[in-house]
Amino acid sequence: MINQLISGLTPKAQFRSGKALLMASLMSLGGFSLGWQKLVEARESIQATSALSWSEASFPVENFQEYTSPFGYRSSGFHYGLDMAAPQGSYIRNWWTGTVVEVWEDGRCGTGIAIDSGQWTHIYCHVQGSVAKDASGRTYFIDRQGGIQLWEGQVVASGARIARVGMTGRTTGPHLHWGLKYSGRWVDPGRVLMAMYNEQNQRYSRR
Repeated sequence: MINQLISGLTPKAQFRSGKALLMASLMSLGGFSLGWQKLVEARESIQATSALSWSEASFPVENFQEYTSPFGYRSSGFHYGLDMAAPQGSYIRNWWTGTVVEVWEDGRCGTGIAIDSGQWTHIYCHVQGSVAKDASGRTYFIDRQGGIQLWEGQVVASGARIARVGMTGRTTGPHLHWGLKYSGRWVDPGRVLMAMYNEQNQRYSRR
C-alpha cells in the first residue's frame, strides 16, 4: 500500500504522507500531453482498472521526484511504460504480490525484472545490479550493495523492496521505467496510479 512507503509514523500520519506523495505524482503526470488517450490501448486500460481492488497495491518508487516520460507516442517511437525519476540508489517497491517470472540484461531496458500477479505483468527497467546463474543453472538478480537478491520463480509481497533505481541500459538519468501488461496487452500505468489513488483515498479517509 502507498502508506507502506512512509515508515516511523502513526497510521494516520502515514496515510497523509502517502496520499500527498501519490497526489503530487498524479499532478505531475497531469502535465503531460493527453495524446495517449487516443491510443488503441486506452479502452483496454480503462476496462482493466475499472473493476479491481487496489487496496494492496504499492507505489513503486521511494524518493519519487517526477514523471519524465509518459506512456504513448514520443519522438523516438512508442513508449511502453511510465518513467519515474528518483535519486540513483532509491529503492523500488514491488507493485503487487506476485511471482518473479524473468530477470534479464539487455542494451535497452538494462537490468530488468518482470513479475506476474494473476493477469497482470509488471516490468521494472534500468535497475542497479546484475543477472547471474548458480551452479545448477538457476537465474537470479543480485544487487549486493542494496542487499537484494531475487530468484526467478520467487514469490514477492506487495511493497517489498525488489531493486534500486539505476542507469543501466539506454537512459540519460536515473529513473525507473515501469511497464504494465494486462492479459498480455500493454496498459497505461498512469491510469492504474489514478485508480489506486481514488480507491485508497476513499478507504483510508474513512478511518
